[in-house]
Amino acid sequence: MEKFHLFFCIMVLALSSFSKKATVHGGMNTTGINHVKGIVGAILDYSFRIGKEEKVAMEMAIDDFFNHTNQSFILQLKYSQGEPIKAALFPSPPLVAATDLINTQRVQAIVGPRTWEEASLVAEVGSQSNVPVLSLADPTPPWATKRWPFLIQASPSQQAQIKAVAAVVQSWGWRRVILIYEDTDSAAIGVIPHLPGALQEVGAEISHFVAIPPLASSSLSEELEKLNRQQCRVFVVHSSLPLALTLFETAKKMKMKMMEKDYVWITTNSTASLVHSIINKATAISSMQGVLGVMSNFPETGPEFQDFHPRFRRKFSAEHPEEDNYEPGIFALQAYDARWAVALAMMETNESGQQLFDKILLTDFNGLSGEIQFTEQKLAPGNVFLIINVIGKSYRELGFWSDGGLGFSESIDEGAIYNADIENLLQVFWPGGASD
Repeated sequence: MEKFHLFFCIMVLALSSFSKKATVHGGMNTTGINHVKGIVGAILDYSFRIGKEEKVAMEMAIDDFFNHTNQSFILQLKYSQGEPIKAALFPSPPLVAATDLINTQRVQAIVGPRTWEEASLVAEVGSQSNVPVLSLADPTPPWATKRWPFLIQASPSQQAQIKAVAAVVQSWGWRRVILIYEDTDSAAIGVIPHLPGALQEVGAEISHFVAIPPLASSSLSEELEKLNRQQCRVFVVHSSLPLALTLFETAKKMKMKMMEKDYVWITTNSTASLVHSIINKATAISSMQGVLGVMSNFPETGPEFQDFHPRFRRKFSAEHPEEDNYEPGIFALQAYDARWAVALAMMETNESGQQLFDKILLTDFNGLSGEIQFTEQKLAPGNVFLIINVIGKSYRELGFWSDGGLGFSESIDEGAIYNADIENLLQVFWPGGASD
């Protein structure tokens, strides 16, 4: 954490040396260039599933918007591979630079990236250049939009998922949990400050905080052995999907049988919302048997998603035959909606910079991921989460948890019946095959 802040300060000083050059195109009008209405950049981590889904979704958004409005847009894609310094500074393909998008590609807005470590650096470049940056990172610190005036949080805050996790813990009367989290700045500003308080409100506490480096596969066995000597058997995991899979596979192979009866594992949105991508991977899905997940909910039954879904599957399978599952997740839908919001704003103004930024904030529509409406440069926080249970070759949707004092329910329709107890939902199958 401290190393990142030091690194960030150094980067800010470096950025000041070329800030004037970066602002040259801030007010560019592109309507006369080959009848293109606008140019939008995107920074993706193409080394993981999320980036692949985002690319396909944003390209579809470009095509769909043209089909609806007959307005053409250019999408300039750059790939960061999850490395913050390259995301901000180095323009050598395929490792991307926000400065290259602004100075060379002459983009008027940038969508992405997903990690706060990257998003904060790109926000600095964008704000110095008067180029709106629609960050898909969650969480975003509450002070971020004041520090970077052209930063827009284009994915809803998932902070309420912490309450959902606490509600699951309360349902079974557990008094202690162990938090295992990926040692990143995102965890430091998202989960760590809020989970203790949420658990305290339901009469529980965190007995141990366990930080795992992103590439810590060699040390996981030793760490899990230490945890297994503790009395607590309830684990909350907040990490990326790759690290979570490594964790579960290690726990399953160990002699202590930590993926067997009497153990409880709960994952947050960062893992649960990508479980769909591994349901055809036998080794991966078998290591997660019995795991509970709290994931973002989105309107799958709406006509817009029903139209989008088969087209996404066809395009994704054609571009990524190496993947075992072609379903879109919440991250694809958020990228699609962010790209659509920029296009709507560009339809309202021929200018870039402040005017385009203001128009983006005024967009208001029902997107694939939910309602898109900005308040103080942020989307409204997510307040409905899907509770899943990994079992067999896939997972089951147990029901929903809704914020605002509602609680658990089998549906979220008008006639839904809410309850504070998750046990009123479908039966849970725990690690080792035990059921509640």
